[in-house]
Amino acid sequence: MAIPLLNYAPKTQNARVEGYVVPGDDQPIIFSTENVLSPGDMDVLIEAAYRQIFFHAFKQDRERFLESQLRDGQITVRDFIRGLLLSNTFVTSFYEKNSNYRYVEQCVQRVLGRDVYSEDEKIAWSIVVATKGYGGFIDDLLDSDEYLDNFGYDTVPYQRRRNLPGRDQGELPFNIKSPRYDSYYRGILGFPQIIWQNEIRRFTPQEEKAKAGDPSNYLGMVRGLTSRGNPAPRIGTGNLDYLALVPRR
Repeated sequence: MAIPLLNYAPKTQNARVEGYVVPGDDQPIIFSTENVLSPGDMDVLIEAAYRQIFFHAFKQDRERFLESQLRDGQITVRDFIRGLLLSNTFVTSFYEKNSNYRYVEQCVQRVLGRDVYSEDEKIAWSIVVATKGYGGFIDDLLDSDEYLDNFGYDTVPYQRRRNLPGRDQGELPFNIKSPRYDSYYRGILGFPQIIWQNEIRRFTPQEEKAKAGDPSNYLGMVRGLTSRGNPAPRIGTGNLDYLALVPRR
């Protein structure tokens, strides 16, 4: 018998306020199949879904079969998101490399588009992961009223941001606040890596670059040449014959 989801409450009253959109750089871009007019628009929507769930999808991480089904209208965007969350890439990168609490935090951020309210919400969803598995947890997230009210079946989830009084900018992106791997696995995998660069590369605009025949192109060659003049003779004072130097009269 599955344990029902425990009750949890937001830790602030701000979470109960309906979100409002403030024009600016923090305004999210909404991708929905209702606005798809061409195959190129569908490509942009699919890339947005990968970016929301994986942040970056390499060639081997892409789910070609799910993409084909979405393009043909056989599945909805919500089904496509479910497929990405249950894919081998997401399971090995997020579920197996993190604790249940951190896995819950990652999924809530990417699926519901917000941070977890409190530790109570982490505990409540972690119990669902432990009893139903990660598949049942993903289904409960996608079937929740919060997901359906905000994204429905045709909209790619996005980070819901709000500019609160006293803050000029919205929340940081989830991939910056919550990296894919936990600190334990980041240490095993060698992240972050510091690469020291001996050569300092500078960007030179095209109009400032020297053209063929410019004397500045030969400046390095000229500096490499060593000038060899006639060395001054070194004569010691003990070897001078003063009598021979006196002219005869």
